[in-house]
Amino acid sequence: MIPAMYALTLFSIGTATSTTPAAMFITRFFGGLFGSAPVSNVSAALGDIYEPKARGFAVSLYAVAVVGGPTLAPTIGAALVVNPSLGWRWTEFVTAIWVFTIATISLFCMPEIYAPVLLKKKAIRLRKETGDPGYWHPHEDNKLDLKSIVTKHLGRPLLMLTTEPMVTCIAFYASFVYALLYLTLEVFPIVFLEGRNWALVVSTLPFLALFVGVLAALTVNLANQPRYARIVDQNNGKPVPEARLAPMVIGGVLFAIGLFWFGWTAAPNIPWPAPVVAAAFIGAGFNIIFNQCINFLVDTYGVYAASAVSANTFLRSVFAAGLPLAAKSMFHTLGVGPAMSILGGVACVALPVPFLFMRYGLKLRKMSKFAPVVEDEK
Repeated sequence: MIPAMYALTLFSIGTATSTTPAAMFITRFFGGLFGSAPVSNVSAALGDIYEPKARGFAVSLYAVAVVGGPTLAPTIGAALVVNPSLGWRWTEFVTAIWVFTIATISLFCMPEIYAPVLLKKKAIRLRKETGDPGYWHPHEDNKLDLKSIVTKHLGRPLLMLTTEPMVTCIAFYASFVYALLYLTLEVFPIVFLEGRNWALVVSTLPFLALFVGVLAALTVNLANQPRYARIVDQNNGKPVPEARLAPMVIGGVLFAIGLFWFGWTAAPNIPWPAPVVAAAFIGAGFNIIFNQCINFLVDTYGVYAASAVSANTFLRSVFAAGLPLAAKSMFHTLGVGPAMSILGGVACVALPVPFLFMRYGLKLRKMSKFAPVVEDEK
């Protein structure tokens, strides 16, 4: 993660100093490429650090960062753009400064935590200390070359996405919800900047309501922790991924309510607190769903969690990047209320999905080649 973050720093500076569209496209592409490393690997790292019962707390805080970032960025970006001494280039400079700072802190304060790497280092140390060649770990045979990058680091997530039923199902559900959220983000400027004629920075403040909802979702996510701990104890300390999914039902309901509520209170003649409160429901619902999807994948795949989460990240990024391109035409043509009602209706169609995962999740996991379920797991 750390080398990739330094690369993101450099490409962010490259975007900030770009003078042609081609240069901007190229630097943004590579910035996204390297910037995806923490998104794909942090949840797996948390799986290395924490046992299943405690992991939910850590993943909940991680989800606040991942989901909360896009809700804070518009206000920060607008403030930079309207400042005549800064401008849009500083959105990239600020990103570079922030990423460089965090990467440097991590370089000195975050130790290696991946078990196979730690065992490999221990085996090498014991061989040197004892002279016994019997100390060896299979991870020593893993070499970082072009072949391994293609077959493992690039190929494995795509293989899991297409051959692991549980990864496929979770990825499509998470991507579907992610796409709805990013479509919704596109309507905020239409409602508050165009419809209510608010100033640029002021029109981005309702995004903060999404962040309030993201924070409020912590109460639901963390409330499930005692129940999950009891179920893990009953399962002899082994993770039970399906026990993570109950909050998703609440998240799905909140998400659908927020979409309908926002759509039909967005008109300029309706007081602004109505759509702003609805935005909090959208943020809360999405964060609950996202959080439990990540928890489920980490519980299920263990040492392969990074690949499973990468598969999820790849698919939802495709959805989230593609669908918003049609958002403005959709909202302007249909109107905010009808367009948001379509999104809310689609969200309602997805409400049974958590129940299906809870009912058939174990059966799907038994079909896994990467994380087969032992027979005594319940």
